[in-house]
Amino acid sequence: MTLAERFRELRKERGWRLKDLAEATKLSVPYLSDLERGRTNPSLDTLRTIANAFELSVHDLMQPVEFYGERTRAALPRGLSELLADETLGAEISPDWVETLSRIELRGKRPQDKRDWYEIYLHLKRVLEG
Repeated sequence: MTLAERFRELRKERGWRLKDLAEATKLSVPYLSDLERGRTNPSLDTLRTIANAFELSVHDLMQPVEFYGERTRAALPRGLSELLADETLGAEISPDWVETLSRIELRGKRPQDKRDWYEIYLHLKRVLEG
């Protein structure tokens, strides 16, 4: 998960618009939009401000963010890591599929449990391998 994806995910989980986050942080909507699109990088002070708005520490804010291009279990969306840990279901999902699945959002939301992720995987596999 990139930092931009993390910001957007946290905001969406709370049902906030960019304007709501701007009010909570005293940062401008265009600046926050640029952060969520990965067009700019925040300073440490900005990270603290955003973390405080989400009632997180900077460490917790940054925990699932990847810095070296490797996707860790902590960086995977909720439910997907549970699916991969399942010895039966997770064994058939290749790293390429993990990468594809980890980017999926449906109407701005991500699936939340292992079953939903597995159904999406099966559907996409059926469509793509057709």
